[in-house]
Amino acid sequence: MDKEKAVVFALTTSVNLAKEMCEVIGLELGKCEVKHFADGEILVQLGDTVRGKDVFIVQSTCNPVSSSIMEVLICIDACKRASAKSISVITPYYGYARQDRKAQPRQPITAKLIADLLQAAGATRVITTELHAAQIQGFFNIPVDDLSVMCIISNYFVEKFGPNADDVVVVSPDHGGTTRARKVANALNCPLAIIDKRRPKPNVAEAMNLIGDVKGKKAIVVDDIVDTAGTLMAGIDMLYNNGATEVYTACAHAVLSDPAIERINNSRIVEFVCTNTIDQTENAKLMPKMRVISLAELLALTIRQIEEGRPVSEMLQRFNYDNK
Repeated sequence: MDKEKAVVFALTTSVNLAKEMCEVIGLELGKCEVKHFADGEILVQLGDTVRGKDVFIVQSTCNPVSSSIMEVLICIDACKRASAKSISVITPYYGYARQDRKAQPRQPITAKLIADLLQAAGATRVITTELHAAQIQGFFNIPVDDLSVMCIISNYFVEKFGPNADDVVVVSPDHGGTTRARKVANALNCPLAIIDKRRPKPNVAEAMNLIGDVKGKKAIVVDDIVDTAGTLMAGIDMLYNNGATEVYTACAHAVLSDPAIERINNSRIVEFVCTNTIDQTENAKLMPKMRVISLAELLALTIRQIEEGRPVSEMLQRFNYDNK
């Protein structure tokens, strides 16, 4: 790619991922310094010119969520005031995505608020992965690329178990994740099961019933976000009690708030598979069951397609995505 036309900046949460992405497309990572002052104010100082360039800002808005979002907004403002041609925000993990509707009276729809903030700051495009709810794309009035990572996860398990795994069943931890889990089940040519659960309050889940048969099979529980791992733990014992021989878990976004790491390490999970939408460098040292799949190539090639004016869907075929 032409460094005279495009520049990639990494903020604090996604430096390692951005470096990998730049290696794929042959760009040097742009110079950018993020300072946090004693009172909490943030300064983003760009070290490279962006005048007339397409800027790509890489930052997952994960813990600390509000600070991460402010870094993005301030960086967008710096690029806009420095005469950038376009400003694309690559946020592999879109924070506040779970607040996508009013579940109870007098609640905010914070996913929409974040969309408004990004647009007001000056973002011209958003690239993200595995949104918690696909309709969040409609909160924006600018182009949004929501890239599913389920086929990359599927490829991992196809290599592990083969494309026609008779002794495997894919499990959705709730009704809302059925479509996501079905993509993995289709890739493995195996059946699908669903855990019927209820959530009495945030970060608390209770498994109620199992829809489907897991007896004598290896179960792969597929979810988009694992936060405190409460949802996972609620279903693991149920699967084993219903005859599963082994239980694997896979997710796009491993948030892993306390006590998730302890719960997973002490559980009967065989492998915990996740992507690096959130940096897992330190967590991987603490979790022998963790397997991290990099999305650097997926995101880097998305940048290349955009720069070359070619369809992102064309690139997705490289990963065997069903882009319908």
